[in-house]
Amino acid sequence: MIVERCRAPRGWGLKMRLDLKGVCSSALLEKVTDVSCLQMALALSGKVTSEWQTHGPATMRLFSRSQTLLPLLKHIVRHCPADCQWTSALAPSPKLHPFRGLSTDGSAPQPRISENSVEVFSHVYPRDDMTNVTAKILSKVGCQLHNRPHHPLWLIKERIKDHFYRSYIGRTGNPIFSVHDNLSPVVTVEQNFDSLLIPPDHPSRKKGDNYYLNRTHMLRAHTSAHQKELVLAGLDNFLLAGDVYRRDEIDCSHYPVFHQMEGVRLFSNHELFARVENGEDLCLFESAGRRTPQKQETHTLEAVKLVEFDLKQALTRLVRHLFGEDLEIRWVDCYFPFTHPSFEMEVRFQGDWLEVLGCGVMEQELVSSAGAGNKMGWAFGLGLERLAMVLFDIPDIRLFWSEDERFLKQFRLSDIYQPVTFQPLSKYPPLYNDISFWLPAEGYTENDFYDLVRSIGGDLVEKVTLVDEFTHPKTKRTSHCYRVEYRHMERTLSQEEVRIIHAAIELAAEKELGVQGRY
Repeated sequence: MIVERCRAPRGWGLKMRLDLKGVCSSALLEKVTDVSCLQMALALSGKVTSEWQTHGPATMRLFSRSQTLLPLLKHIVRHCPADCQWTSALAPSPKLHPFRGLSTDGSAPQPRISENSVEVFSHVYPRDDMTNVTAKILSKVGCQLHNRPHHPLWLIKERIKDHFYRSYIGRTGNPIFSVHDNLSPVVTVEQNFDSLLIPPDHPSRKKGDNYYLNRTHMLRAHTSAHQKELVLAGLDNFLLAGDVYRRDEIDCSHYPVFHQMEGVRLFSNHELFARVENGEDLCLFESAGRRTPQKQETHTLEAVKLVEFDLKQALTRLVRHLFGEDLEIRWVDCYFPFTHPSFEMEVRFQGDWLEVLGCGVMEQELVSSAGAGNKMGWAFGLGLERLAMVLFDIPDIRLFWSEDERFLKQFRLSDIYQPVTFQPLSKYPPLYNDISFWLPAEGYTENDFYDLVRSIGGDLVEKVTLVDEFTHPKTKRTSHCYRVEYRHMERTLSQEEVRIIHAAIELAAEKELGVQGRY
C-alpha cells in the first residue's frame, strides 16, 4: 500500500578531494567499463514463476511453460487444503505452510536491454522516451529473496503468513486467506497507478521516482498494483508479497529494490454485521451520503467503524505476534489515494516510535471497479526489510543481497520462530570520495545521479550525501558536491580500485546527465 510523496511508508514500502587526472588512463577506464558490463550481463538472471489471466470475477487460469505432470502436482499441493487426504503425502512439513497463491516454477531467459527494446520474462517492450530501467536493476528481477527458504525476508514472510493462517480459519477448518508471492513485477502503468485511483498528475508517477520499461509498462512500485486483479478474480481475503522497485536516495536503509507484503479483506453485509445485535437492520452502504474525515460518501458510519475496528485489531495482533505481547502501539491518521480513512501504525521499539505499516478502509470506487461493489473492506501494506532489520538487528539493507555464507547461515533455523539476532561480520573501513559538478540548465534530478552511481558502483556504494550546494552570484549556475562512501561488505577496499570506479562515475555523469565537472 505504498505511493511516494503521498506514499505509505516503505512498509506500504561526509570531504576529501581527489585529483584523478593521470590516475586512470582512458584505456584502463574503458577496460573497467567493459568488465562492469560483462559482470552485469552475467548477473542478469530471472525466473518466470507465474503468469495468470482473469476471465470474469471468479474464474482464473494458470499458465505454465511445461505441460508435464510435475507442475500439476505442485499446483495441487499449493492450492489444496493441507489436510486433504490425497495430497497429504505430497505436502511439505506443516510447520512451514505450502504456498497458497498463484505459483508455478520455471525459468526464463535473462532480462536484456538493447538499443530499441527491453526484454523481461521473454516479453519484448519497445523503448521510448520514458524508458529508464537499467541493466543493474534488471539483474535483480526474478531473484525473489522473499521466496528463498531461510532468507531473513522469507522468515518474516512466513511468520506473517503463519499468523494469518492460524488466526483466520473458515467453517471447513482451512485458512480463509490465500497467499500470492510469485506474481510478475512487470505491470502496466494502469495497474500501478490508475487501478489505485492515483491521479494523472500525482507526483508518485514521476519518471524520476520509478523504473519504466516504456510509457505503458514499468516495474511495480508497490504490491498494491495487483489488488484490483486479485479482487476481480473473486478473492475476498488474500496476502500478497513481492519485490518492488523505486529510484531513491542511497544509504543503509534505502535500496532501489525492496520487498512488500500486504493484505486485503472484504466483507459482505452479512459477514460484517452477523455478530452485531440487530445486525440484519444495518447496511454497508447509504445513498446521498457525504464524505467526511471519518467515512466515504457511500459507506454508513456503523459499517466504517466496524471495518476500522476489525482492521486495527488484526494488525495489532500481527505486530504483537512479531514483536511481543507487551508492545506499545499508536495510530496516526494519514492520507493515501486508495483508502479512506487511512492510518499508519507506529510501535515503541527500543525507546523510539517506529513506523511499521500503512492501512485503511479501501476506496469503494476501487472495490466496485473490481466487480465487488456489494462489499467493502480493508487493506494494509508493510515493508519486509524494515521488519527484518528491526527484528534481527540487521544494520545495512545491502546485507539482504549478500551471498556471504557467514550471513546466510545465521538464518538457517529449524523453526521459523527460533530466536535469531544477526552477528555482525567484520566491519571493513569505508573510503570517501567527493564529486562536484555544475548542474545543467534543466532536466537534472538527484535520483538520476543516485541511479547512475548505483549502476556503476553497485553495492560497493554504502551512502551518497549532498554535502554542498553553491549558486554562482554572477552566472546563477548551481553546483552540487556529493560525498560517496564506499565499503565492501566482505573485504577491505583499496583506494586504487575505488578511484577507478569513482572516475567512471565522473565520466558517466558528464556524458549521461549533462553536468560539467569541477574536478
